[in-house]
Amino acid sequence: MINEQIRDKEVRLIDADGTQMGILPGRDAQRIADEKRLDLVKISPTAKPPVCKIMDYSKFKFDQSKKEKEARKKQRTIDIKELRLSPNIDTHDVDVKVKKAIEFLQDGDKVKVSIRFRGRELGRTEVAYSIMHDFAQKVSEVGIVEKPPRMEARTMAMFMTPKL
Repeated sequence: MINEQIRDKEVRLIDADGTQMGILPGRDAQRIADEKRLDLVKISPTAKPPVCKIMDYSKFKFDQSKKEKEARKKQRTIDIKELRLSPNIDTHDVDVKVKKAIEFLQDGDKVKVSIRFRGRELGRTEVAYSIMHDFAQKVSEVGIVEKPPRMEARTMAMFMTPKL
């Protein structure tokens, strides 16, 4: 709430430079703000009496939006990239997928390595475990296994995160 929206009888007033001016009637606080050609802004409405500060409200809003933009720039969303393998994958094909996984991990993304089983391949899960283990060994320089290989219906999945 700013200026005329503040209808409290008494407010604790803080000046523009941060000094406390004490408890004053709301009208007097508004008059002081008007004399300084600044806004009266209610900072803490739940306090008894409410705390108001004399400030340039438009500059305050501008600075606040600037800080929020900076915070959004510094935020990094972590994506999960998925690499699909098959139980009868060749070693060169695994190496190609390893290179891609290393790229993803260096970019700061998580990697989900999955092997999908079709038909009778479901009986060869031990081969898939060894493929996953070899994959984790090859990528161990840049990533660590967050969740070890685990069967979920017809798919085996393993999650890797970048090393810090």
